[in-house]
Amino acid sequence: MGFLRLLVLLWGLCGLPAMAGGLIEPPSLTPPTAAQAAALLGLAGPLEVTRIDGGVPGWQISEGGKVVGEIGSSWEIAGTLGYSGQPLDVLVAVNPEARIAGALLVRQSEPVLTLGISEADIAAYVAGFSGRDLRADAPLPPVIARATVSTGVIADGILTTARTLAIGRGLLQGGGIDRLAYQPATWAELTRTGALAEVRVSMDEAAKGLEGAKVPVAPGPGDFLHLWAGLIDPPTVGQNLLGQQGFTKAMGKAGDAGAVLAVMSLGLQSHRGTDWKRTGIFDRLEVVQGDTRWQPTADAWQMVKTLDLPDAPAMKEVSLFALPPQIDPLQPFTLHILARRDTATGEVVLTTDLPVTLAEAFRSAPPKPLWQSAWETKRPAVIVVGVLLVVLTLILFAQEAITRRPRLWLRGRAAYLLASFLILGVGLNGQLSVVQVVAFVQSLLTGFRWETFLIEPVIFTLWGFVALGMLFWGRGVWCGWLCPFGALQELTNIAAQRLGVRQIAVPQALHERLWVIKYTAFVAILALSFYSMKDAILLAEIEPFKTVFTLRLMRAWPFVLFVLALLTAGLFIERFYCRYLCPLGAGLALPAKLKVFDWLKRRPQCGRECRLCETKCTVGAIDAIGRINPNECVLCLRCQVTMNDANQCPVLKRRARGA
Repeated sequence: MGFLRLLVLLWGLCGLPAMAGGLIEPPSLTPPTAAQAAALLGLAGPLEVTRIDGGVPGWQISEGGKVVGEIGSSWEIAGTLGYSGQPLDVLVAVNPEARIAGALLVRQSEPVLTLGISEADIAAYVAGFSGRDLRADAPLPPVIARATVSTGVIADGILTTARTLAIGRGLLQGGGIDRLAYQPATWAELTRTGALAEVRVSMDEAAKGLEGAKVPVAPGPGDFLHLWAGLIDPPTVGQNLLGQQGFTKAMGKAGDAGAVLAVMSLGLQSHRGTDWKRTGIFDRLEVVQGDTRWQPTADAWQMVKTLDLPDAPAMKEVSLFALPPQIDPLQPFTLHILARRDTATGEVVLTTDLPVTLAEAFRSAPPKPLWQSAWETKRPAVIVVGVLLVVLTLILFAQEAITRRPRLWLRGRAAYLLASFLILGVGLNGQLSVVQVVAFVQSLLTGFRWETFLIEPVIFTLWGFVALGMLFWGRGVWCGWLCPFGALQELTNIAAQRLGVRQIAVPQALHERLWVIKYTAFVAILALSFYSMKDAILLAEIEPFKTVFTLRLMRAWPFVLFVLALLTAGLFIERFYCRYLCPLGAGLALPAKLKVFDWLKRRPQCGRECRLCETKCTVGAIDAIGRINPNECVLCLRCQVTMNDANQCPVLKRRARGA
């Protein structure tokens, strides 16, 4: 075993980088055919497919010279990686109305999707996104219950690709303006929240600023100009200012404009003037954003006679201006109000600046990442798992007190194993797999993303605890307590012994040689994944977990027969599968000796004067000289119970006799 362990470690340290550099080929894009484009967009055709590489890459679909849709690759646009660590590519079609017209899965290497889920199930799930309005936050199609992680990755890729493509083609605003939420608000509340910016120029200030004009401005306490401005796109702003009908009419006239700016004023000076009727340009106004300057034109203007708010000032003028695409409404801009007067030598101009910024209260939150939504949805499940993990932590920290009470240990362990099987396995599908180890290694070499692993909260929580627990206690944290299939084996073996089933003692020499199977299986699965993930997943079928917990035994008879054979063998040899076949256990065993603490106690007499613990160990983890092999120990604590039991341990018996 020493040679095998050394071989595995050397392969892990030296072989992986070489494989990563030479065996992983960059995925090639799968361009849509004209027939696929027609099917995705629901059109008869004939259609033209044109590749676009500038900006957001993809394919533009035309019919008779008219653009009828856009298609993008989730791999190219969103860089979608599946849970397998391999590219997952979905062609997503968006129509001119900013709706997902269709989606087609063209490449995937997902474990569950490769085996056990029908193509019809996958196609139905992907097709469920058709018709989704990208402007609305509609519920996602129901995930495939037996493939929550993989279908979650697909959903995230489809939505990210569709939104990015729609924004890049100008079909959808880049987000940020909340055009859905509405709350009743008064004029005072709108000004207080920053929906409307305000500036005031007194007659005294105007007289000074326009000094030298042929027609001077008479100084005084009144308003030369009192002006408010703000974006009316948020319904809380526009609908309160204009009323529901007025708001609908105003936004309808604005058409596909990026945003609509309201300018409202009182005072001697008009913000509109009259020259615009002749020139078509409102030369008294100028919108400045960075190096961009824009003066409103007559075709971008709408007049509003009165505001709908009772507490609003009685405005002299109210104007609505549709902002052009070069003005980003999400970024601050400045409204310049110009007052011009002729002088004896030319013209004097008084410029008043009014900064306008979309208030945070009216910015729409970006769509929640799918992993975040998953954690919110599965919060009760995570809490349940957290309780189980806290209980296990207390058990392991209090092992001295527990193992001195054999009955408490026996009943407590049986109860915990039953909870692991029923809650983690049957209820939450929280069975870890060697496929996840392979996926993690692949992601480290091809571009690690936390989001992929965070999509399944229960699995992520368990892996986090197992990783930390291995530093304290070794592989037994998972294998001996949390693993649902391991729990099922031990519980069925306990029942078999109660029924008088005679146990088979495997000779130590054969026992150690059989270990080679699981270590070889782990290395083979990991190595094969660099050549073909699909083949690696096929080899990973040595794990019965998917058949038992994911697919609930609803598989072809050879898989079910394999599970029954393993459980039958476990009736005669406790944890038969864990001992000799489990590649996940082998993977967790490799770093077992890196644990920081050694919680399991031994006496000098162990293995010399007494070998009782060796015979009591149900997984054969104690050798002939009393040493505990951390690679095989499942931390069941049986040896600690035996050592602390004065009725079993020969050393304690001898001490009790005073010998």
